[in-house]
Amino acid sequence: MAIDRIDVVAIGGTVGLVAAATALEVVFLAAMAGGLFLSVAVWRVAAARVWEALGWLAWVGAAALLALDPTSAAVLATFIGFGLVGTALLLGGRFGLLLDVWAAD
Repeated sequence: MAIDRIDVVAIGGTVGLVAAATALEVVFLAAMAGGLFLSVAVWRVAAARVWEALGWLAWVGAAALLALDPTSAAVLATFIGFGLVGTALLLGGRFGLLLDVWAAD
């Protein structure tokens, strides 16, 4: 599937967050990332790409974990878990590996 406008916004926003990471507090950065990922998830639901939306919601959970204690091993492991689940859902939905259970035929 080709890159659309939502992908460009998500990539640009993520690059902007990475660039701002050196100047911002971790909690503020986590809130900004969570807001960006949540808005992308809503756009994906509106575009009927529910698996991708669930992947973005998993990344919202990962961003929220950054606000807790990024130095804790348990938080880091959970963060990596949310990130992997989000990535799997995004790629599975994008490449058609997950069944389209959301369509009403």
